[in-house]
Amino acid sequence: MGVNTMQNQSTPSAQAHAKTLRSAMTDAERKLWSGLRGERLGVKFRRQHPLGRYIADFACLDPKLIVELDGSQHANQQDYDQRRDAFLKAQGFEVMRFASNEALQNPEGVRVVILECLQRLMNERADAPIPAFPQRGKEPAPALPQSGKASEHFPASLLPPMGEGRDGGFPAPVP
Repeated sequence: MGVNTMQNQSTPSAQAHAKTLRSAMTDAERKLWSGLRGERLGVKFRRQHPLGRYIADFACLDPKLIVELDGSQHANQQDYDQRRDAFLKAQGFEVMRFASNEALQNPEGVRVVILECLQRLMNERADAPIPAFPQRGKEPAPALPQSGKASEHFPASLLPPMGEGRDGGFPAPVP
């Protein structure tokens, strides 16, 4: 398992509850979903997506972003929301919260804020160093001798055919 792999994708009860929630979306969720679905912001979002034992209103898995719409009931469940956010952040997600009425009254403004966050996350990921791991099943290329042609020192079976990397796709010069 990778370092950033979720310990468990989701529980069976979260999966079942997510399915129920998808069929009973609130007006605010429907309004925001119409602006997120179909990669309208350039990335794929999932609605009512189970993660562990929790369900995210909207989840983008790459880059890792959770968007939550909070109705009036969230005023009474702040401890639960904090535990939930801590779990999601431990899985590498950024969590954004909006009041449900914001999604209804200013859906374009909410989408702009989400888009700005997505752009920041993608820029941060692009700035991160990329480890240079050898490809699976590939041996390191043998070093060429200082003089002579590669074909004089290596069997033809080890050399790629012309046009596939041996000479950068260009025909070999005629001696």
